[in-house]
Amino acid sequence: MAISAIKFGPFVLPQLPAITNTTSGGLRKLNYRSKRFILLAQYSQTQDLFSSRLQNSIQNLPKLVEDIVQTSINTGPRGALRLAQGIQAFVGVGGEWLADVSKSTSSSTGLPTQLRLGLLSPLYLRRLFERMGATYIKLGQFIASAPTLFPPEYVQEFQNCFDRAPAVPFEEIQRTLREELGRPIDSVYEYIDPMPLASASVAQVHAARLQGSQEDVVIKVLKPGIEDILVADLNFVYVVARILEFLNPEFSRASLVAIVKDIRESMLEEVDFYKEAANIESFRRYLEAMGLTRQATAPYVYHHCSTQRVLTMERLYGVPLTDLDSIGSLVSNPESSLITALNVWFGSLLACETFHADVHAGNLWLLRDGRIGFLDFGIVGRISPKTWAAMDELDTEIVVATARGTNTNATAVSANLIVDERQMNALFLDVIRVSESYGLKFPREFALLMKQLLYFDRYTRLLAPNLNMLQDQRISIVSNRRSNRNYRKMSFE
Repeated sequence: MAISAIKFGPFVLPQLPAITNTTSGGLRKLNYRSKRFILLAQYSQTQDLFSSRLQNSIQNLPKLVEDIVQTSINTGPRGALRLAQGIQAFVGVGGEWLADVSKSTSSSTGLPTQLRLGLLSPLYLRRLFERMGATYIKLGQFIASAPTLFPPEYVQEFQNCFDRAPAVPFEEIQRTLREELGRPIDSVYEYIDPMPLASASVAQVHAARLQGSQEDVVIKVLKPGIEDILVADLNFVYVVARILEFLNPEFSRASLVAIVKDIRESMLEEVDFYKEAANIESFRRYLEAMGLTRQATAPYVYHHCSTQRVLTMERLYGVPLTDLDSIGSLVSNPESSLITALNVWFGSLLACETFHADVHAGNLWLLRDGRIGFLDFGIVGRISPKTWAAMDELDTEIVVATARGTNTNATAVSANLIVDERQMNALFLDVIRVSESYGLKFPREFALLMKQLLYFDRYTRLLAPNLNMLQDQRISIVSNRRSNRNYRKMSFE
């Protein structure tokens, strides 16, 4: 009787001969033995997989421990303080959750999803972030601005993190100025308005006048202690991400640590005003090299009264591109001003090492002299050659058309005069949903670029409804690529 073989996974098992003349009990025994063979093979495969993962974990453990120790050393004593504050915030939000649970238990409808998820739900996680302060508010803003990375319900909930941050008392701003400048404040500034022009989660802006030259300036001052908070918090988030990837390799495939590193790098850059000053000067050099200084500008940086924590800049006077009434009184042809803004920004994508990645209405103005003013270079983007190749292959007009075609409340208010960050992120979320339904998945740098296009699309709808910014011959998107590449090569030689 010939006995053939069958292959099961990595094992070759003998195939039992066909039995035609046997009892029912014999058949049951043979079936039982076959099942045992299969179970043993499956167990062996699972054991091999577990052993392989365990071996990898053991090999990676020293690196993990070394990374955690080094990060803890870099954090220093401030880590203990932030841990205590974190526990206090956790207890506070946990108390809110328990109070809401006790109210819902008396209802016959059962616990809502938000309550079942506990502090991991979008609502309570956002409240926890707000209690934790500046770093986590910035992290919440990152979540709200990255619909390609986070679930829609979290993106929508964290829109609330864009609300105005409380101002720091002027006495603390003065203390920072004295420490940073190393001399009396009145020897540098003739006047500083104690009421801030703006207050964000990490910095505060005040109007001022320089001593001697009498020039109007704005002073961007880092809020006291914010660097220590950022370093401690971001190091903690990094350690948690490393541990999660160690415990579950699936997080590694999702590039969890890489995302956290990206967040940490971008947030620490935002609180280093030397880097922001370098971004501004790079943009101003581009304007000069291209002969665009009569069409657009960025604030001049006063280096003698600027440091890593204080940035003194020329004060530009103008109005946002959404202020239709004021724009009409400044220029006779708003469409021409919009085309200028588009050409200047598109040109900077290729000519500058970084591009302005936050062109909302507060940062893009029509100045009193008719020029376009680009403000606040704290958030910039970088475009890799791979992204440019994707831009060549992807019809960006489809994305913008998607934004115009989405049937949402954000689209309905797109003609409002106030361009709100919350509305824009809601609109961008719609674009991501539609794009992913067609199989498109944007990398983060590309998503950042596309978001700026949506800002410009909204300005187009306000100032030039009949203009197609991606087809109009007056707008140069990639036609000047060669000359811009030559400029970039000269700039960095």
